[in-house]
Amino acid sequence: MGVPPVGRGRAWGKVPEELSARVPAEQRGPGLDRDSVRLLVSRGTEVSHHDFVELPRQLRAGDLLVVNTSPTLAAAVDGRIGHARVVVHFSTRGEDGRWAVELRDPDGRGTTRARTGGPAGTEVRLPDGVRLVLEEPLAGRSERLWWARVSAPGDADVTVLLRGHGRPIRYSYTERDQPLSVYQTVFALPSADGAGSAEMPSAARPFTARLVAELVSRGVQFAPITLHTGVASAEAHEPPYPERFAVPEASARLINAARAHRTPREASSSRGGDGSREGGRVIAVGTTAVRAVESATGTDGVVRPAEGWTDLVVTPERGVRAVDGLLTGLHEPEASHLLMLEALAGRTAIDRSYEEALAGLYLWHEFGDLHLILPDGESSHSALLPQPNVRLPLGRCDPAHRAHITYEEG
Repeated sequence: MGVPPVGRGRAWGKVPEELSARVPAEQRGPGLDRDSVRLLVSRGTEVSHHDFVELPRQLRAGDLLVVNTSPTLAAAVDGRIGHARVVVHFSTRGEDGRWAVELRDPDGRGTTRARTGGPAGTEVRLPDGVRLVLEEPLAGRSERLWWARVSAPGDADVTVLLRGHGRPIRYSYTERDQPLSVYQTVFALPSADGAGSAEMPSAARPFTARLVAELVSRGVQFAPITLHTGVASAEAHEPPYPERFAVPEASARLINAARAHRTPREASSSRGGDGSREGGRVIAVGTTAVRAVESATGTDGVVRPAEGWTDLVVTPERGVRAVDGLLTGLHEPEASHLLMLEALAGRTAIDRSYEEALAGLYLWHEFGDLHLILPDGESSHSALLPQPNVRLPLGRCDPAHRAHITYEEG
């Protein structure tokens, strides 16, 4: 895809191991919930520090949050190649019925380590008589992910296998296995064909039904999209592979309505006569939401209903056409997702934010803290939503331990 290397020359450098979130926020102490994480807010190079429950104070009536409804699958299954134990990570189901899979070696600590897949013809025996045969590397880019043909007795298929024998994909920085419910977001909706994400769309994890209700009551709208994520590379930080997505007509209308009064370039700077921005901002919840929306956006900046496969990688050179802001987790310096963040805010602003996150001992990865990127030039005190009389409890996290929604069609 011609994606440049990301990690070279970053002033903020390596993320210390102790800043990996090892358990979910609600397991770090009594009285904590999913939203008991921290929130770094950046507007250009202006950075402020908050608790995630303060998110409504950073938004305003008319803002539109684009959320991913993909459910998380129990995508890791134990198998054997001959007598050798392997773990299969089921990534993506192709249109021809094959699955993109990653084979990994157990590391003896409940997690796995990378291994080279192949060769073609390798057979993996799975529970309940299911067999998997590797056929060819995915897209020919590496031998980490392979297309595989899966055969099962009777009417069984991979979704049945995952329900009966799968567990959520877990990486070595986490402390222990967690139930699948821990990896589902409040926005997750089951799909008719059993499809879902191999890894959780984690930017939405801290949302609770209570927080969603508060946002709706303050005039923030939600636009659902779907993008089923494949397996990431914890070691290689490769660009994302092609993934299935859908932007429904109702969501496309909501996004276009929020942006109708301004051109894409004016979206980050137009203000009303009282100093507030006119109209709502389109804020993606997670990089998956950006990828889906931008895949459905034409060069004219109009979002159209779309579904299928996307191989889009958002970079500063390509830019963004429909999204004004992003709520996302914190990424490693080598992660290709940082290019997307730079497309929104520029490298200087992103580097400044990450320096602040490191100095503030923010936590990384899927159970970690969040970063809200808003358009540059907006005062952190202008046009905020009305404040409630009762402040929600703060969710400070010690680094040592460290809904039902009706979507308006507009």
